[in-house]
Amino acid sequence: MSRQISWIEGSTAVRALVITVSNRASAGMYEDHSGPLLAALLAEAGCDPVDGPRVVPDGEPVESALREGIAEGYDVIVSTGGTGVTPQDLTPEMTRRVIDREIPGIAEAVRQVNRDKVPTSILSRGLAGQAGSTLVVNLPGSSGGVRDGMAVLGPILGHVVDQIHGGDHTA
Repeated sequence: MSRQISWIEGSTAVRALVITVSNRASAGMYEDHSGPLLAALLAEAGCDPVDGPRVVPDGEPVESALREGIAEGYDVIVSTGGTGVTPQDLTPEMTRRVIDREIPGIAEAVRQVNRDKVPTSILSRGLAGQAGSTLVVNLPGSSGGVRDGMAVLGPILGHVVDQIHGGDHTA
């Protein structure tokens, strides 16, 4: 990916935060791989700086991490993990608590981008939405899910951040 969001006229750098949602990684049982990958892909897409990953267990800590990132003024917060159908996967529920408006097309595109190769991708319950002036997107916890999600998010990231900040449509 190239620096796709540098086209935003008159904008300052797009600040991004990565949150990894994993009960086991947050407990030190294994190393987080999807968070660092997501941070690298956001940087390749033109975000600067990219902070994180902040590794948290699923549930209430996700809501807290999202609220902290929003309060810190990030333009975009992308999480990885906690979007599946197990009883512990609560990231969408925690995200719904903090967003003001859903942007369902992003989440639907993420689910569909690689569904022919990975049929289970449609089981992700991730959300995308706006919380104040912050874009919040949930991606699956696998490296493949992060790559697929960024294939969707990367090309539109600059435009959606610009729009959330009151930008006008360009021809």
